[in-house]
Amino acid sequence: MKKLALSLFLLGFGLIAYSQSTAAVDKEKLFDFYQTQRFADAAQYLKNIYGEEVNDFKTLSQMGYCFLMAGNNAEAEKYYAKAYTLQPQNLPILFSLGNINTKRGNTAKAKQYYAEVVKIDSNNFNVYKLLANLYSTPNDSIKMIYLLKANKINPLEGDVATDLAEVHSKYQQYEKAYNVLDIAIKGDSDNLILQRAKLPIANQLKKYTEVIASGEKLLKDAADAGVIKDVAKAYYYAKKYQQAINLFKLLEAAAMQNEATLYYTSLSYRALKNYPQAAAYTKKTIDEAISSNTASYYALLGLVYEENNQLTLANAAYKKGLQFKIVPALYYRMAVFYDTKLKQSGNALKYYNLYLKSKPSTTGDKEEIKFTKDRIAQLNLAD
Repeated sequence: MKKLALSLFLLGFGLIAYSQSTAAVDKEKLFDFYQTQRFADAAQYLKNIYGEEVNDFKTLSQMGYCFLMAGNNAEAEKYYAKAYTLQPQNLPILFSLGNINTKRGNTAKAKQYYAEVVKIDSNNFNVYKLLANLYSTPNDSIKMIYLLKANKINPLEGDVATDLAEVHSKYQQYEKAYNVLDIAIKGDSDNLILQRAKLPIANQLKKYTEVIASGEKLLKDAADAGVIKDVAKAYYYAKKYQQAINLFKLLEAAAMQNEATLYYTSLSYRALKNYPQAAAYTKKTIDEAISSNTASYYALLGLVYEENNQLTLANAAYKKGLQFKIVPALYYRMAVFYDTKLKQSGNALKYYNLYLKSKPSTTGDKEEIKFTKDRIAQLNLAD
């Protein structure tokens, strides 16, 4: 039985190559390498037997496969490239070379090999899917062409359907996106990835009842943040404001809120005439929308203006920064600015004191703190 299994394995996968040399391959040993997934050992074993100068197509393919499975893409490409020169229209070789170059980041070469596959087999689903994956931006028109071709050949394949729906959505073609996913879901009704991808698109098409029904089922499987957001939005647009708030607060409790979810929470409270909560969530929305670094950006802008001797603009930029966040460094910058540039000792003293009150770091700002204290003493003596 073992010999029968071995013979079938080697015959089925074409793993025994016949060289023009008289070197003999220990089939049992090679089979053991394959069976135990020791492809690096198998590759080295074959290399030791056949050497570097191999010209037999099956041997080259076998060695390329072993190196590829062992993760040695450079060696794998070398042997597959030799096999390609012998049989340039061999589909497995072209796919392998495309795969290797994709892994190595050489997308231009990968596209060339896959394009050759298309010339040979224009109805090959896999090659269109692989070509589409080589274009990273969802709204790339070429990516859409390949996805459309793949989807036409196999509209039930979930990965392509999801990617194509995303591209359609980027172009605001929501009806097309919905239909692509709807067909795929009918072929695989238990595919949760397809169902999740459909929710935001259904929301765009105002199919709120469908979003709520489908989304609530998905939430029983897992509390996915994206699903919660989509269902909550559907509840809001369906004027079921309390249900919307309940879901949005789940995101907040998990620290997964964002500007949009807080905004819809505020709108929901407003619709319920709960104005205190509406105001509170509007403030949260504003805080979320403003970067925590905004004050520092204005400090930098003020410094640039100051160094360019645009003092009025510098003063305005510093003050604008303080409207967003109290940053000790900004108080210090303003104090020095009033002290050295505008020669306004009163304002300088004011901001030096505010700097110390804002509790700057006693370790990181040690020198600034010392300078500030010394300068305050000097300014007070001058008065």
